[in-house]
Amino acid sequence: MNEKTEELRDIFTSVTDGEETITESQVDTRGSLEQDERTVDERLESVVAQMRERYGFDAGLEDEAYLTVAKRFYEGESDEAIAEELGVDAETVFEARMALHLVAEDDADEVDLVAIRDREEDDATLAAEYGVDETRIRRYRRVAAAKDESRAANDRYRDEFDDVLADSALSERLATDVREDGLADATEGMETDVSF
Repeated sequence: MNEKTEELRDIFTSVTDGEETITESQVDTRGSLEQDERTVDERLESVVAQMRERYGFDAGLEDEAYLTVAKRFYEGESDEAIAEELGVDAETVFEARMALHLVAEDDADEVDLVAIRDREEDDATLAAEYGVDETRIRRYRRVAAAKDESRAANDRYRDEFDDVLADSALSERLATDVREDGLADATEGMETDVSF
């Protein structure tokens, strides 16, 4: 051992309380997209509970219904389809989505939400200007308010929904693909036209 190596060894043993060797135990873990051990529903319940506490929203639904709204929204279902499943009207589902900051791209694609948000005119005036009914203007204003709320929270809740539901869907799709690929590989070249 040369002088430098001996110096380093002395520093190492003084730092490690005199132990000559340090070994770190290694555990083989299976890969997963989800690092959180909680179920999808438990993770969603946590997000909904945080939002309910912060915003005090109430579209007249139980937390379980909000979970269904979030899941079905990420599955691409319409408000009408979700409403039918929950036994409520589509407007209630829309309000639940807005409360959860789940704004779809087509919720207000015909109008500039920034312009609507900053206008102080009443709904009737804006409806006449945009050539739509007042209900549509109220809907646009609700979408703008939901986006503002989400932005004020740095889109934290929307990101959490993305993490939980998008990762869950990806994990499920990848697991299905792996099973299908594995089955295809296992049966490749096998005779399937066998008579007994």
